[in-house]
Amino acid sequence: MNATLVLGVIALYFLMVFGVSWWTTRRRDRDTETFYRGDRKSPWWVVAIAMIGTSISGVTYVSVPGMVEAKQMSYIQMVIGFVCGYFAVAYILLPLYYRLGLSSIYVYLEQRYGRYAHKTGAAFFLLSKYLGCAVRMYLTAVVLQLVLFDQLGVPFGLSVACIMLIVWLYSFRGGVKTLVWTDLLQTLCLLAAMIGFVICISSAMGLDFKGLCGTIAESPMSRVWFFDDANDTRYFWKQFLGGMFTTIAMTGLDQDMMQKNLSCKSLKEAQKNMVSYGFGFLPVNIIFLSLGILLYMYAREVGVDKSGDELFPYLATGINPTTGQPFLPLIVSVLFVLGLVAAAFSSAGSAVTALTTAIMVDFLRKAPSGEGSNGLRGSIEGKRFWVHIINSIMMGFMIYLFHLLASGSVINAVYVVASYTYGPLIGLFFFGMFTKCKVKDGWWIPMICIASPLLCWILDQNSEAWFNGYKIGYEMLLINGALTALGLLVASIRKN
Repeated sequence: MNATLVLGVIALYFLMVFGVSWWTTRRRDRDTETFYRGDRKSPWWVVAIAMIGTSISGVTYVSVPGMVEAKQMSYIQMVIGFVCGYFAVAYILLPLYYRLGLSSIYVYLEQRYGRYAHKTGAAFFLLSKYLGCAVRMYLTAVVLQLVLFDQLGVPFGLSVACIMLIVWLYSFRGGVKTLVWTDLLQTLCLLAAMIGFVICISSAMGLDFKGLCGTIAESPMSRVWFFDDANDTRYFWKQFLGGMFTTIAMTGLDQDMMQKNLSCKSLKEAQKNMVSYGFGFLPVNIIFLSLGILLYMYAREVGVDKSGDELFPYLATGINPTTGQPFLPLIVSVLFVLGLVAAAFSSAGSAVTALTTAIMVDFLRKAPSGEGSNGLRGSIEGKRFWVHIINSIMMGFMIYLFHLLASGSVINAVYVVASYTYGPLIGLFFFGMFTKCKVKDGWWIPMICIASPLLCWILDQNSEAWFNGYKIGYEMLLINGALTALGLLVASIRKN
Protein backbone atom coordinates (compact mmCIF):
# COMPACT_ATOMS: atom_id res chain seq x y z
CA MET A 1 0.00 0.00 0.00
CA ASN A 2 1.32 3.44 -0.94
CA ALA A 3 2.89 5.16 2.10
CA THR A 4 1.80 8.61 0.91
CA LEU A 5 -1.82 7.49 0.78
CA VAL A 6 -1.63 5.93 4.25
CA LEU A 7 -0.03 9.06 5.66
CA GLY A 8 -2.70 11.21 4.02
CA VAL A 9 -5.55 9.13 5.48
CA ILE A 10 -4.00 9.24 8.96
CA ALA A 11 -3.30 12.98 8.74
CA LEU A 12 -6.86 13.78 7.65
CA TYR A 13 -8.27 11.58 10.38
CA PHE A 14 -6.24 13.25 13.11
CA LEU A 15 -7.14 16.70 11.89
CA MET A 16 -10.73 15.76 12.69
CA VAL A 17 -9.74 14.32 16.09
CA PHE A 18 -7.73 17.41 17.05
CA GLY A 19 -10.61 19.58 15.89
CA VAL A 20 -12.98 17.75 18.24
CA SER A 21 -10.40 17.94 21.03
CA TRP A 22 -10.04 21.70 20.59
CA TRP A 23 -13.81 22.22 20.41
CA THR A 24 -14.45 20.38 23.68
CA THR A 25 -11.98 22.63 25.55
CA ARG A 26 -12.57 25.87 23.67
CA ARG A 27 -13.56 27.70 26.84
CA ARG A 28 -10.24 26.83 28.52
CA ASP A 29 -12.16 24.65 30.99
CA ARG A 30 -9.17 22.52 31.93
CA ASP A 31 -9.51 22.22 35.69
CA THR A 32 -9.32 18.92 37.54
CA GLU A 33 -13.08 18.37 37.66
CA THR A 34 -13.15 18.62 33.86
CA PHE A 35 -10.17 16.31 33.42
CA TYR A 36 -11.33 13.63 35.88
CA ARG A 37 -15.13 13.65 35.47
CA GLY A 38 -15.96 15.90 32.52
CA ASP A 39 -17.91 18.23 34.85
CA ARG A 40 -20.49 15.42 35.05
CA LYS A 41 -22.11 16.71 31.84
CA SER A 42 -21.41 13.93 29.29
CA PRO A 43 -24.57 12.75 27.43
CA TRP A 44 -25.14 9.06 28.18
CA TRP A 45 -25.57 8.02 24.54
CA VAL A 46 -22.25 9.67 23.62
CA VAL A 47 -20.51 7.76 26.42
CA ALA A 48 -22.14 4.48 25.31
CA ILE A 49 -20.85 4.81 21.75
CA ALA A 50 -17.45 6.04 22.94
CA MET A 51 -17.02 3.02 25.21
CA ILE A 52 -17.53 0.65 22.28
CA GLY A 53 -14.50 2.15 20.59
CA THR A 54 -12.47 2.01 23.81
CA SER A 55 -13.35 -1.66 24.34
CA ILE A 56 -12.72 -2.78 20.77
CA SER A 57 -9.17 -1.46 20.33
CA GLY A 58 -6.79 -2.66 17.65
CA VAL A 59 -6.77 -6.16 19.18
CA THR A 60 -10.44 -6.88 18.52
CA TYR A 61 -10.11 -5.25 15.11
CA VAL A 62 -7.34 -7.61 13.95
CA SER A 63 -7.34 -10.63 16.27
CA VAL A 64 -11.05 -11.47 16.50
CA PRO A 65 -11.48 -11.98 12.72
CA GLY A 66 -8.26 -14.00 12.72
CA MET A 67 -9.33 -16.37 15.52
CA VAL A 68 -12.37 -17.94 13.81
CA GLU A 69 -10.39 -20.68 12.09
CA ALA A 70 -9.07 -22.03 15.40
CA LYS A 71 -12.06 -21.30 17.65
CA GLN A 72 -14.95 -20.85 15.21
CA MET A 73 -17.52 -18.35 16.53
CA SER A 74 -17.26 -19.62 20.10
CA TYR A 75 -16.23 -16.08 21.10
CA ILE A 76 -19.94 -15.16 20.94
CA GLN A 77 -20.44 -17.30 24.07
CA MET A 78 -17.99 -15.02 25.82
CA VAL A 79 -19.65 -11.89 24.42
CA ILE A 80 -23.00 -13.06 25.87
CA GLY A 81 -21.19 -13.28 29.20
CA PHE A 82 -19.96 -9.72 28.58
CA VAL A 83 -23.57 -8.51 28.26
CA CYS A 84 -24.54 -10.10 31.59
CA GLY A 85 -21.46 -8.56 33.15
CA TYR A 86 -22.50 -5.10 31.96
CA PHE A 87 -25.80 -5.48 33.83
CA ALA A 88 -23.88 -6.38 36.99
CA VAL A 89 -21.70 -3.28 36.57
CA ALA A 90 -24.74 -1.06 35.94
CA TYR A 91 -26.79 -2.17 38.94
CA ILE A 92 -24.18 -3.27 41.50
CA LEU A 93 -21.03 -1.19 41.04
CA LEU A 94 -22.25 2.10 39.51
CA PRO A 95 -24.68 2.85 42.41
CA LEU A 96 -21.75 2.47 44.82
CA TYR A 97 -19.47 4.79 42.84
CA TYR A 98 -22.12 7.49 42.41
CA ARG A 99 -23.18 7.30 46.05
CA LEU A 100 -19.60 7.93 47.16
CA GLY A 101 -18.99 10.60 44.48
CA LEU A 102 -15.68 9.08 43.41
CA SER A 103 -13.15 10.38 40.90
CA SER A 104 -11.03 7.27 41.30
CA ILE A 105 -12.97 4.09 42.08
CA TYR A 106 -10.10 2.75 44.21
CA VAL A 107 -10.79 5.35 46.91
CA TYR A 108 -13.60 2.95 47.92
CA LEU A 109 -10.98 0.41 49.03
CA GLU A 110 -9.52 2.90 51.51
CA GLN A 111 -12.97 3.62 52.92
CA ARG A 112 -13.71 -0.11 53.25
CA TYR A 113 -10.34 -1.49 54.36
CA GLY A 114 -7.69 1.19 54.71
CA ARG A 115 -4.64 2.71 53.08
CA TYR A 116 -2.87 -0.54 52.22
CA ALA A 117 -5.87 -1.87 50.32
CA HIS A 118 -6.31 1.44 48.49
CA LYS A 119 -2.71 1.52 47.29
CA THR A 120 -2.78 -2.19 46.42
CA GLY A 121 -5.94 -1.87 44.30
CA ALA A 122 -4.63 1.20 42.49
CA ALA A 123 -1.27 -0.49 41.89
CA PHE A 124 -2.94 -3.55 40.37
CA PHE A 125 -4.94 -1.27 38.10
CA LEU A 126 -1.78 0.51 36.95
CA LEU A 127 -0.11 -2.83 36.24
CA SER A 128 -3.21 -4.13 34.44
CA LYS A 129 -3.59 -1.04 32.30
CA TYR A 130 0.06 -0.70 31.39
CA LEU A 131 0.25 -4.35 30.33
CA GLY A 132 -3.20 -4.55 28.72
CA CYS A 133 -2.90 -1.34 26.72
CA ALA A 134 0.66 -2.21 25.70
CA VAL A 135 -0.58 -5.52 24.30
CA ARG A 136 -3.35 -3.76 22.38
CA MET A 137 -1.17 -0.98 21.02
CA TYR A 138 1.64 -3.37 20.14
CA LEU A 139 -0.47 -5.04 17.47
CA THR A 140 -1.51 -1.68 16.04
CA ALA A 141 2.07 -0.43 16.03
CA VAL A 142 3.23 -3.57 14.20
CA VAL A 143 0.60 -3.19 11.48
CA LEU A 144 1.31 0.54 11.04
CA GLN A 145 4.99 -0.31 10.85
CA LEU A 146 4.30 -2.70 7.96
CA VAL A 147 1.96 -0.46 5.97
CA LEU A 148 3.59 2.91 6.65
CA PHE A 149 6.75 3.31 8.71
CA ASP A 150 8.84 0.60 7.03
CA GLN A 151 8.26 2.31 3.69
CA LEU A 152 9.42 5.61 5.20
CA GLY A 153 12.50 4.01 6.77
CA VAL A 154 11.34 4.77 10.33
CA PRO A 155 12.48 2.22 12.96
CA PHE A 156 9.88 0.60 15.24
CA GLY A 157 10.99 2.45 18.38
CA LEU A 158 10.62 5.85 16.73
CA SER A 159 7.23 4.95 15.25
CA VAL A 160 5.98 4.00 18.73
CA ALA A 161 7.22 7.37 20.02
CA CYS A 162 5.27 9.16 17.26
CA ILE A 163 2.11 7.18 18.10
CA MET A 164 2.27 8.04 21.80
CA LEU A 165 3.03 11.70 21.04
CA ILE A 166 -0.21 11.91 19.05
CA VAL A 167 -2.13 10.22 21.89
CA TRP A 168 -0.76 12.73 24.39
CA LEU A 169 -1.45 15.76 22.20
CA TYR A 170 -5.18 15.16 21.84
CA SER A 171 -5.86 13.90 25.38
CA PHE A 172 -3.84 16.18 27.71
CA ARG A 173 -6.06 19.27 27.30
CA GLY A 174 -9.44 18.16 28.48
CA GLY A 175 -9.05 14.65 29.89
CA VAL A 176 -12.24 12.63 29.99
CA LYS A 177 -14.34 15.53 28.70
CA THR A 178 -12.34 15.47 25.48
CA LEU A 179 -12.17 11.67 25.29
CA VAL A 180 -15.90 10.98 25.29
CA TRP A 181 -16.26 13.11 22.14
CA THR A 182 -13.08 12.04 20.35
CA ASP A 183 -13.91 8.40 21.12
CA LEU A 184 -17.40 8.95 19.70
CA LEU A 185 -15.84 10.09 16.43
CA GLN A 186 -13.35 7.23 16.44
CA THR A 187 -16.01 4.59 17.17
CA LEU A 188 -18.19 5.81 14.30
CA CYS A 189 -15.17 5.74 11.95
CA LEU A 190 -14.34 2.22 13.12
CA LEU A 191 -17.86 0.86 12.58
CA ALA A 192 -18.15 2.56 9.19
CA ALA A 193 -14.83 1.01 8.17
CA MET A 194 -15.91 -2.48 9.27
CA ILE A 195 -19.26 -2.34 7.47
CA GLY A 196 -17.54 -0.99 4.37
CA PHE A 197 -14.99 -3.77 4.53
CA VAL A 198 -17.70 -6.47 4.72
CA ILE A 199 -19.45 -4.93 1.71
CA CYS A 200 -16.21 -4.75 -0.31
CA ILE A 201 -15.09 -8.31 0.37
CA SER A 202 -18.61 -9.64 -0.28
CA SER A 203 -18.56 -7.86 -3.62
CA ALA A 204 -15.14 -9.32 -4.42
CA MET A 205 -16.56 -12.80 -3.72
CA GLY A 206 -19.67 -12.12 -5.82
CA LEU A 207 -22.09 -12.36 -2.89
CA ASP A 208 -25.30 -10.39 -2.41
CA PHE A 209 -26.79 -9.97 1.07
CA LYS A 210 -28.66 -13.27 0.97
CA GLY A 211 -25.62 -15.09 -0.37
CA LEU A 212 -23.45 -13.45 2.29
CA CYS A 213 -25.66 -14.68 5.13
CA GLY A 214 -25.94 -18.15 3.63
CA THR A 215 -22.18 -18.46 3.09
CA ILE A 216 -21.43 -17.52 6.69
CA ALA A 217 -24.14 -19.79 8.11
CA GLU A 218 -22.99 -22.81 6.09
CA SER A 219 -19.32 -22.44 6.98
CA PRO A 220 -17.94 -24.95 9.53
CA MET A 221 -16.29 -21.93 11.17
CA SER A 222 -19.73 -20.53 12.13
CA ARG A 223 -20.27 -22.95 15.02
CA VAL A 224 -21.19 -20.96 18.13
CA TRP A 225 -22.19 -23.36 20.94
CA PHE A 226 -19.83 -25.80 22.67
CA PHE A 227 -21.50 -27.85 25.42
CA ASP A 228 -19.99 -31.27 24.75
CA ASP A 229 -16.49 -31.23 26.32
CA ALA A 230 -15.79 -29.50 29.63
CA ASN A 231 -12.05 -29.88 29.04
CA ASP A 232 -12.25 -27.74 25.90
CA THR A 233 -11.36 -24.07 26.39
CA ARG A 234 -14.35 -23.30 24.11
CA TYR A 235 -16.79 -24.98 26.52
CA PHE A 236 -19.84 -22.74 26.99
CA TRP A 237 -19.72 -22.26 30.75
CA LYS A 238 -16.01 -21.50 30.68
CA GLN A 239 -16.56 -18.85 28.02
CA PHE A 240 -19.75 -17.43 29.52
CA LEU A 241 -18.53 -17.12 33.11
CA GLY A 242 -15.12 -15.98 31.95
CA GLY A 243 -16.76 -13.31 29.81
CA MET A 244 -19.06 -12.11 32.59
CA PHE A 245 -16.32 -11.74 35.19
CA THR A 246 -13.89 -10.33 32.64
CA THR A 247 -16.40 -7.55 32.01
CA ILE A 248 -16.93 -6.93 35.71
CA ALA A 249 -13.16 -6.67 36.17
CA MET A 250 -12.05 -4.94 32.96
CA THR A 251 -15.01 -2.54 32.91
CA GLY A 252 -16.53 -2.25 36.38
CA LEU A 253 -13.24 -2.32 38.31
CA ASP A 254 -11.24 -0.44 35.71
CA GLN A 255 -10.68 3.30 36.19
CA ASP A 256 -10.32 3.70 32.42
CA MET A 257 -13.84 2.48 31.62
CA MET A 258 -15.52 3.81 34.75
CA GLN A 259 -14.11 7.31 34.32
CA LYS A 260 -16.36 7.84 31.30
CA ASN A 261 -19.38 6.49 33.19
CA LEU A 262 -18.68 8.80 36.11
CA SER A 263 -18.79 11.75 33.71
CA CYS A 264 -22.53 11.19 33.07
CA LYS A 265 -25.03 13.60 34.57
CA SER A 266 -26.60 11.08 36.96
CA LEU A 267 -26.58 7.44 38.03
CA LYS A 268 -29.67 6.73 35.93
CA GLU A 269 -28.01 8.07 32.79
CA ALA A 270 -24.83 6.12 33.54
CA GLN A 271 -26.89 2.94 33.85
CA LYS A 272 -28.64 3.62 30.53
CA ASN A 273 -25.24 4.10 28.98
CA MET A 274 -23.89 0.83 30.38
CA VAL A 275 -26.88 -1.30 29.35
CA SER A 276 -27.00 0.23 25.85
CA TYR A 277 -23.28 -0.27 25.45
CA GLY A 278 -23.61 -3.90 26.56
CA PHE A 279 -26.30 -4.73 24.03
CA GLY A 280 -24.42 -2.86 21.29
CA PHE A 281 -21.30 -4.93 21.89
CA LEU A 282 -22.98 -8.15 20.67
CA PRO A 283 -23.79 -7.17 17.04
CA VAL A 284 -20.42 -5.44 16.70
CA ASN A 285 -18.57 -8.65 17.56
CA ILE A 286 -20.83 -10.71 15.30
CA ILE A 287 -19.73 -8.43 12.44
CA PHE A 288 -16.07 -8.99 13.35
CA LEU A 289 -16.45 -12.78 13.48
CA SER A 290 -18.47 -12.87 10.25
CA LEU A 291 -15.76 -10.83 8.59
CA GLY A 292 -13.23 -13.41 9.80
CA ILE A 293 -15.12 -16.21 8.03
CA LEU A 294 -15.23 -14.19 4.82
CA LEU A 295 -11.51 -13.43 5.06
CA TYR A 296 -10.58 -17.10 5.42
CA MET A 297 -12.84 -18.12 2.54
CA TYR A 298 -11.47 -15.37 0.32
CA ALA A 299 -7.89 -16.30 1.30
CA ARG A 300 -8.48 -19.84 0.07
CA GLU A 301 -9.87 -18.54 -3.21
CA VAL A 302 -6.76 -16.45 -3.93
CA GLY A 303 -4.27 -18.98 -2.56
CA VAL A 304 -3.17 -17.08 0.55
CA ASP A 305 -1.75 -19.19 3.38
CA LYS A 306 -2.12 -16.80 6.31
CA SER A 307 -3.99 -17.15 9.60
CA GLY A 308 -4.47 -15.52 12.98
CA ASP A 309 -3.38 -11.92 13.45
CA GLU A 310 -1.59 -11.86 10.07
CA LEU A 311 -4.66 -12.60 7.91
CA PHE A 312 -6.64 -9.34 8.02
CA PRO A 313 -3.69 -6.93 7.51
CA TYR A 314 -2.20 -9.07 4.73
CA LEU A 315 -5.38 -9.28 2.66
CA ALA A 316 -6.30 -5.63 3.29
CA THR A 317 -2.97 -4.11 2.31
CA GLY A 318 -0.98 -6.85 0.53
CA ILE A 319 -0.13 -7.50 -3.12
CA ASN A 320 -1.06 -10.75 -4.85
CA PRO A 321 2.29 -12.24 -5.95
CA THR A 322 0.61 -14.02 -8.86
CA THR A 323 -1.05 -11.01 -10.48
CA GLY A 324 1.06 -8.21 -9.02
CA GLN A 325 -2.15 -6.41 -8.05
CA PRO A 326 -3.66 -5.71 -4.61
CA PHE A 327 -5.85 -8.53 -3.29
CA LEU A 328 -8.73 -6.12 -2.78
CA PRO A 329 -9.67 -2.65 -4.13
CA LEU A 330 -7.79 0.40 -2.85
CA ILE A 331 -10.79 1.55 -0.82
CA VAL A 332 -10.42 -1.58 1.31
CA SER A 333 -6.87 -0.59 2.27
CA VAL A 334 -8.04 2.90 3.15
CA LEU A 335 -10.89 1.53 5.29
CA PHE A 336 -8.54 -0.90 7.01
CA VAL A 337 -6.06 1.81 8.01
CA LEU A 338 -8.87 4.13 9.10
CA GLY A 339 -10.51 1.46 11.25
CA LEU A 340 -7.24 0.33 12.79
CA VAL A 341 -6.16 3.84 13.72
CA ALA A 342 -9.62 4.67 15.11
CA ALA A 343 -9.71 1.52 17.25
CA ALA A 344 -6.17 1.81 18.57
CA PHE A 345 -6.05 5.50 19.43
CA SER A 346 -9.43 5.46 21.12
CA SER A 347 -8.19 2.78 23.51
CA ALA A 348 -4.76 4.33 24.10
CA GLY A 349 -5.98 7.87 24.77
CA SER A 350 -8.52 6.62 27.27
CA ALA A 351 -5.93 4.44 29.03
CA VAL A 352 -3.36 7.23 29.44
CA THR A 353 -6.00 9.58 30.87
CA ALA A 354 -7.18 6.94 33.35
CA LEU A 355 -3.61 6.19 34.43
CA THR A 356 -3.05 9.89 35.05
CA THR A 357 -6.21 10.10 37.14
CA ALA A 358 -5.27 7.05 39.22
CA ILE A 359 -1.78 8.34 39.97
CA MET A 360 -2.99 11.84 40.81
CA VAL A 361 -5.89 10.77 43.05
CA ASP A 362 -4.70 7.46 44.50
CA PHE A 363 -0.98 8.12 44.97
CA LEU A 364 -0.45 11.90 44.91
CA ARG A 365 -3.79 12.53 46.69
CA LYS A 366 -4.90 15.29 44.34
CA ALA A 367 -8.67 14.93 43.94
CA PRO A 368 -10.90 17.66 42.45
CA SER A 369 -13.06 18.18 45.50
CA GLY A 370 -10.94 16.97 48.38
CA GLU A 371 -12.17 13.37 47.94
CA GLY A 372 -9.44 11.11 49.28
CA SER A 373 -7.03 14.04 49.38
CA ASN A 374 -6.92 14.80 53.12
CA GLY A 375 -7.53 18.45 52.37
CA LEU A 376 -4.45 18.88 50.20
CA ARG A 377 -5.02 21.63 47.68
CA GLY A 378 -3.02 24.04 45.58
CA SER A 379 -1.92 24.08 42.00
CA ILE A 380 -2.01 20.55 40.61
CA GLU A 381 -2.23 21.36 36.90
CA GLY A 382 1.55 21.28 36.51
CA LYS A 383 1.84 17.92 38.25
CA ARG A 384 -0.98 16.46 36.19
CA PHE A 385 0.69 17.73 33.02
CA TRP A 386 3.93 15.93 33.84
CA VAL A 387 2.21 12.77 35.06
CA HIS A 388 0.36 12.64 31.74
CA ILE A 389 3.66 12.94 29.85
CA ILE A 390 5.35 10.27 31.98
CA ASN A 391 2.43 7.88 31.46
CA SER A 392 2.65 8.36 27.69
CA ILE A 393 6.38 7.61 27.80
CA MET A 394 5.84 4.55 30.00
CA MET A 395 3.17 3.23 27.66
CA GLY A 396 5.51 3.62 24.71
CA PHE A 397 8.24 1.76 26.58
CA MET A 398 5.84 -1.11 27.41
CA ILE A 399 4.76 -1.37 23.77
CA TYR A 400 8.38 -1.67 22.67
CA LEU A 401 9.09 -4.23 25.40
CA PHE A 402 6.13 -6.34 24.28
CA HIS A 403 7.45 -6.11 20.73
CA LEU A 404 10.62 -7.82 21.93
CA LEU A 405 8.76 -10.56 23.82
CA ALA A 406 5.39 -11.15 22.16
CA SER A 407 4.23 -14.19 20.23
CA GLY A 408 0.91 -15.92 19.50
CA SER A 409 -2.58 -14.48 19.37
CA VAL A 410 -2.77 -11.04 20.90
CA ILE A 411 -6.46 -11.32 21.84
CA ASN A 412 -5.57 -14.35 23.95
CA ALA A 413 -2.69 -12.46 25.57
CA VAL A 414 -5.05 -9.66 26.63
CA TYR A 415 -7.33 -12.03 28.54
CA VAL A 416 -4.43 -13.98 30.05
CA VAL A 417 -2.99 -10.74 31.42
CA ALA A 418 -6.43 -9.75 32.74
CA SER A 419 -6.88 -13.10 34.49
CA TYR A 420 -3.81 -12.50 36.62
CA THR A 421 -3.94 -8.76 37.26
CA TYR A 422 -7.68 -8.07 37.64
CA GLY A 423 -8.43 -11.11 39.86
CA PRO A 424 -7.25 -9.45 43.09
CA LEU A 425 -9.42 -6.40 42.30
CA ILE A 426 -12.49 -8.65 41.99
CA GLY A 427 -11.66 -10.24 45.34
CA LEU A 428 -11.11 -6.91 47.11
CA PHE A 429 -14.25 -5.22 45.80
CA PHE A 430 -16.69 -8.08 46.10
CA PHE A 431 -15.50 -9.20 49.54
CA GLY A 432 -15.91 -5.62 50.68
CA MET A 433 -19.34 -5.16 49.12
CA PHE A 434 -20.98 -8.48 49.98
CA THR A 435 -19.59 -9.23 53.43
CA LYS A 436 -19.51 -7.29 56.66
CA CYS A 437 -16.24 -8.88 57.78
CA LYS A 438 -13.69 -6.40 59.02
CA VAL A 439 -10.15 -6.87 57.84
CA LYS A 440 -7.51 -4.93 59.73
CA ASP A 441 -5.48 -2.85 57.31
CA GLY A 442 -1.91 -4.01 57.01
CA TRP A 443 0.83 -5.60 54.95
CA TRP A 444 -1.11 -8.89 54.54
CA ILE A 445 -3.56 -7.29 52.12
CA PRO A 446 -0.95 -6.71 49.36
CA MET A 447 0.58 -10.11 50.26
CA ILE A 448 -2.78 -11.83 49.68
CA CYS A 449 -3.23 -9.98 46.37
CA ILE A 450 0.24 -11.08 45.21
CA ALA A 451 -0.15 -14.67 46.41
CA SER A 452 -3.44 -15.24 44.56
CA PRO A 453 -2.04 -14.76 41.02
CA LEU A 454 1.00 -16.87 41.92
CA LEU A 455 -1.24 -19.73 43.06
CA CYS A 456 -3.28 -19.33 39.87
CA TRP A 457 -0.13 -19.63 37.77
CA ILE A 458 0.83 -22.85 39.57
CA LEU A 459 -2.70 -24.14 39.05
CA ASP A 460 -2.63 -23.26 35.37
CA GLN A 461 0.67 -25.09 34.85
CA ASN A 462 -0.59 -28.28 36.49
CA SER A 463 -4.36 -28.37 35.93
CA GLU A 464 -4.27 -30.99 33.18
CA ALA A 465 -2.19 -33.37 35.29
CA TRP A 466 -4.12 -32.74 38.50
CA PHE A 467 -7.67 -32.69 37.10
CA ASN A 468 -7.74 -35.44 34.49
CA GLY A 469 -6.94 -33.33 31.44
CA TYR A 470 -8.99 -30.26 32.45
CA LYS A 471 -7.41 -27.13 30.98
CA ILE A 472 -8.23 -23.86 32.73
CA GLY A 473 -9.35 -21.12 30.36
CA TYR A 474 -10.80 -17.67 30.93
CA GLU A 475 -12.37 -18.84 34.19
CA MET A 476 -8.94 -18.26 35.75
CA LEU A 477 -10.09 -14.70 36.53
CA LEU A 478 -12.92 -16.04 38.71
CA ILE A 479 -10.58 -18.46 40.49
CA ASN A 480 -8.11 -15.65 41.12
CA GLY A 481 -10.78 -13.41 42.62
CA ALA A 482 -12.09 -16.26 44.80
CA LEU A 483 -8.61 -16.97 46.18
CA THR A 484 -8.17 -13.29 47.04
CA ALA A 485 -11.54 -13.22 48.82
CA LEU A 486 -10.65 -16.42 50.69
CA GLY A 487 -7.40 -14.84 51.85
CA LEU A 488 -9.30 -11.78 53.09
CA LEU A 489 -11.75 -14.07 54.91
CA VAL A 490 -8.88 -15.83 56.68
CA ALA A 491 -7.39 -12.46 57.64
CA SER A 492 -10.74 -11.32 59.03
CA ILE A 493 -11.14 -14.53 61.06
CA ARG A 494 -7.67 -14.08 62.53
CA LYS A 495 -8.52 -10.52 63.56
CA ASN A 496 -11.81 -11.54 65.16
